[in-house]
Amino acid sequence: MSFPNQLTVLRIALTPVLVFLLSREGLSYRYASFAVFLLASLTDWYDGYAARKFGRVTAWGKFLDPLADKVLVLTMFFVFMSLGLVRGWMVVAITARDVLITGLRSYAEWKRQPIVTSMSAKWKTFSQMTAIYLILLYLVVLAHAAAADSSPGWVMWLVERKAIDKMMFAVTLLTLATGVQYIFENWRHVRNLMLAFYRVFDPGNLAK
Repeated sequence: MSFPNQLTVLRIALTPVLVFLLSREGLSYRYASFAVFLLASLTDWYDGYAARKFGRVTAWGKFLDPLADKVLVLTMFFVFMSLGLVRGWMVVAITARDVLITGLRSYAEWKRQPIVTSMSAKWKTFSQMTAIYLILLYLVVLAHAAAADSSPGWVMWLVERKAIDKMMFAVTLLTLATGVQYIFENWRHVRNLMLAFYRVFDPGNLAK
């Protein structure tokens, strides 16, 4: 396995570590979760850079890299949902979009007609990663406040204004908008994929 792909696999392996750290209370766990997520996001940047620099771009890497991103990001959102920081419908909507588009991209790769990642999709990924960083920072601040038995005024202001909720609403809208864009721009793939599913699950075929 090439070094860039090893970094991608490392990103997937770090995901359950983050789940464990975020399931624990305490300032040290909050700092550790932030540090591990930082390491994971750095592998996301460096594996693509290394693959291009050393000529190690492969079809497997093109498939595995965005999959690792989605595993990491969606897992973080599900953990935040379990902590009561993100609304469930937002996580479900983001997950449904990513599963649908991942299936579409895999189908396009299988047809040897790969879908080029749009600039809006890159902004979508940036917004999701930024939201995760900010929520992790928020958790660090809350842990500090709990250790000091006091809460800064600006933290209460953020809670009262539902800042995280509004931020995640914007992220969710952007995520869904890029999904709709992908569908319209690649309608031919969508139509062919729907026809393929229809042929497989056609009642006439199932009765045979």
